Amino acid sequence: MTETPAPEPTEDEDARRADLVEAFEQKAVRLAKRERLNAERADAAGGAYPVALPITATIPDLRARFGDLEAGAETGETAAVAGRVVFSRNTGKLCFATLQAGDGSRIQAMVSLASVGDESLQSWKDLVDLGDHVFVAGEVISSRRGELSVMVSKWAIASKAILPLPNMYAELSEETRVRSRFLDLIVRDRARETVVARAKVNASLRATFAERGFIEVETPMLQVQHGGASARPFITNSNAFDADLYLRIAPELFLKRAVVGGIDRVFEINRNFRNEGADSTHSPEFAMLEAYQAYSDYNGIADLTQRLIQDAAVAVAGSTVVTWADGTEYDLGGQWDRVSMYDSLSAASGRAISPQTSLDELLVFAAEVGLEAPPHATHGKLVEELWEHFVKGSLTRPTFVMDFPLDTSPLVREHRSIAGVVEKWDLYVRGFELATGYSELVDPVIQRERFTEQAKLVASGDLEAMRIDEEFLRALEHGMPPSGGMGMGIDRLLMAITGLGIRETILFPLVK
Repeated sequence: MTETPAPEPTEDEDARRADLVEAFEQKAVRLAKRERLNAERADAAGGAYPVALPITATIPDLRARFGDLEAGAETGETAAVAGRVVFSRNTGKLCFATLQAGDGSRIQAMVSLASVGDESLQSWKDLVDLGDHVFVAGEVISSRRGELSVMVSKWAIASKAILPLPNMYAELSEETRVRSRFLDLIVRDRARETVVARAKVNASLRATFAERGFIEVETPMLQVQHGGASARPFITNSNAFDADLYLRIAPELFLKRAVVGGIDRVFEINRNFRNEGADSTHSPEFAMLEAYQAYSDYNGIADLTQRLIQDAAVAVAGSTVVTWADGTEYDLGGQWDRVSMYDSLSAASGRAISPQTSLDELLVFAAEVGLEAPPHATHGKLVEELWEHFVKGSLTRPTFVMDFPLDTSPLVREHRSIAGVVEKWDLYVRGFELATGYSELVDPVIQRERFTEQAKLVASGDLEAMRIDEEFLRALEHGMPPSGGMGMGIDRLLMAITGLGIRETILFPLVK
């Protein structure tokens, strides 16, 4: 039998192997330096990793105070700072290193023979590598080239890096950025800026809610029954209760219990989990905002949602006109359009489609336009599929798509004047659904009927349909006031403001 020869390695594979060999060799060298540091500091706690250092300032502080020094200027002020070495150049009697703080700000360390002596200078050359955290103390000056610097009088390694940094001047692959976010944060300004932007968004959302009298709560992540959305859940098991539990797909049914209990304006920002596909706009684990306001409706909630997003944009970008990662400007300002789902579908498709259009007619039309019917097709599911096919791609400005089919929205109140639809909107920004809002269904009798219809879908094999939730129905039977509610993905809000994909907006996304 003739053996098939192994394929020749590609250039990329050769480069990866070379990188692995180099990293292995560097690791061995650095481990030896770690041992030397531990031996030299045998009487000091931590050895190559000291417990504490006498730091008196941060790199951002020094840049704020002395960033405008003229070239060659001296301050006469001594500071002790620490940072990660991201650039190093050793010469005979003078060594230079660039130290980077966590926020990306930098300062130069100058280690000279005259300031530290021959033994200390040689130790610097022998022991300090790119990636090490280094403590330096000395006078703050500006170099002859105008670089803000510390003229080092004493120094110490604060944390020895055993593995080398990636090339600071080469673009990291997307795979590396996602799988090794810690490296991404070290190397790339955009990664750090995105973390800051997310924090600003969350702070802005909470501030906008606080101004309007909303109370933030936390509801269960582990639930005995999943509900609040149409999605496939993750299932786990509790040893203590000897029962299956579900990671929540939405906090809705518990937040509504809070409204029943008298918390008239309530919101939560927390994690949801949906056992579904992952793509550029979906992640199995994601951050979600949900809010409910008693004595409001889907129009009032749309106004609130627009304000929340516009305030968040201003918090991050300083304006409602945001600049995306690719340089495109997008205007989140002004009053956003509100269009009817059925009317916009009819206009775009050239065929009159209403809540009374039969399922058979919709199936025929879908086949005519080459659209595959979804599993367990209903009137509402097909209308939504057709709307996405004909209308979704044409939306450029932020747009509230109003008045959805009744059978796809089991937790929503029927429209006050249009038969066969519910008072629900989806907000589309940048071509994807960013948020959804309702006039909430508060009649427990109708809610039970809707749950019963959903249970029939479950029995027919629809894994995303809801079950009957008796505890939630019991809460509704105690009386829930007329209310508006909304849900919005925090990751998607970052996408709308920054123009990034969902894996970039999540600090540590789930990957295989």
